[in-house]
Amino acid sequence: MLSRLLGRLLKGRKAGEQRLAWHHPAVASAPALLELSSGSFGAGQTIPVAHAGKGVGENRSPALAWRGLPSETEELVLIIEDADAPLPRPFVHMIATGIDPNLPGLPEAAFNPPASIHAVLGRNSFGKTAYAGPRALPGHGPHRYSFQLLALNGKLHFDKPPTLPEVLAQLDRSVLARGRLDGIFERI
Repeated sequence: MLSRLLGRLLKGRKAGEQRLAWHHPAVASAPALLELSSGSFGAGQTIPVAHAGKGVGENRSPALAWRGLPSETEELVLIIEDADAPLPRPFVHMIATGIDPNLPGLPEAAFNPPASIHAVLGRNSFGKTAYAGPRALPGHGPHRYSFQLLALNGKLHFDKPPTLPEVLAQLDRSVLARGRLDGIFERI
């Protein structure tokens, strides 16, 4: 009940599209050549509750597929953010670096324990190295969750699980191409 009231009070407040990693200079300069899709939901469509966060859904990472990787791609990075969160910056739901570019995609629950894919998980906005599914505030309105895939011409190296700013700091001139898939989730 309190979260629903908070959601209604904050309605209209959003971090904003321009604050997504997609618009960071190191990312925005890359061409949007990658086709990113999901067998779990369509572009601009509702994300099923199975992929919603703990306490709302089953918190299973959705299946993803991609096409159009440049031949010189050495690593893929996946960033999931909610630009509609009523915060100063988009809420980071997951960061995964070191994804093998030879993979055609990821199966459902690839980032859930035990992970079925080798990747380095960064720290989400909860401070955890995990997938955190959609959990918009009830009554806040629909939230757009942006799945952003980056093809890199080199490999990233971190001594500890990175935050989004740490990942973005290493991307200078290394993003060959990018792709994006947005899904919608709302709690009434």
